[in-house]
Amino acid sequence: MRTEPAGAHDLRHHGDAEVRDDGARLTDLAVNVRADTPPAWLRERIAGSLAGLAAYPDGRAARAAVAARHGVAVERVLLTAGAAEAFVLLARALTVRHAIVVHPQFTEPEAALRDAGHPVDRVLLREEDGFRLDPAAVTEDADLVVVGNPTNPTSVLHPAATIAELARPGRTLVVDEAFLDAVPGEREALAERTDVPGLVVLRSLTKTWGLAGLRIGYVLAAPETIAELERAQPLWPVSTPALAAAQACMEPRALAEAAHAAHRVATDRAHLVAGLREFAPDGLRVVEPAEGPFVLVRLPRATAVRRHLRDLGWAVRRGDTFPGLDEEWLRLAVRDRPTVNRFLQALDQAVTLAKG
Repeated sequence: MRTEPAGAHDLRHHGDAEVRDDGARLTDLAVNVRADTPPAWLRERIAGSLAGLAAYPDGRAARAAVAARHGVAVERVLLTAGAAEAFVLLARALTVRHAIVVHPQFTEPEAALRDAGHPVDRVLLREEDGFRLDPAAVTEDADLVVVGNPTNPTSVLHPAATIAELARPGRTLVVDEAFLDAVPGEREALAERTDVPGLVVLRSLTKTWGLAGLRIGYVLAAPETIAELERAQPLWPVSTPALAAAQACMEPRALAEAAHAAHRVATDRAHLVAGLREFAPDGLRVVEPAEGPFVLVRLPRATAVRRHLRDLGWAVRRGDTFPGLDEEWLRLAVRDRPTVNRFLQALDQAVTLAKG
């Protein structure tokens, strides 16, 4: 594990770039939104909210639903236009002297901090350590630390106790749990903890429920932190349809469906990983154990393999835009077994073509 200053990585590159324009024809393994979502019942709830569009959004019911779901006070909840907005609010609202972002991880937190003029250092987790977090690698003078769990793109799930070791008086500890509801039982979650000083947990509803186009997420933190972030928000930041979706996704039926989906993702991921292991003679390595709805792989000639996969009708996420990774890395979203089987066949062809 090592630290480094900012490099030349494209922090604004995200998986959706792989499927824009001509990429719309491709089978998408580049974006981590769960397939076949949003479900019909959720679409109906969102559609039903359209009759109220003449009124300004009222987020009180949705905010109360999120608070009840996590067993915390309403004052500890802030609804946002996706988790990405929360990173911008944190960067704008907080006074930061020395921020550290633990990489490889989602790059938007660092981009938001830099855009707001904050100095940022990186702690790079290493492949040889399994991309596992060592709290001792974070210097004591950091007053803001950002880490993902499970981490995008490595799919590593860090123990909650390990992350909590990063907490200090006077430090804001931001934990991105955007994919935690895809982990069976939400193991290692910190969302409901109120005893960790400076803890800020971000959650997203766009991944599990297929709401990336609607933009809805939330922040869980101490009331004084929530108040600071709320002052940095514009008026009515979350639309009425997004509020309806948030409230619906907190209901028992939705939570049960999400739990079932997490187990299904785990089964499908195991099938994908087993198939990828067959490529070990070609130099492919999978980061294991993978715990998110995606896996990270390293293989020779990955750039050529990705290009050949596009020609064969498949989009995968390049890894070299993540600090700590290079052009040999690819991230693959987990899909159902028939899709995975077809992908593995295409990957076999792409690897062969890349060898020339």
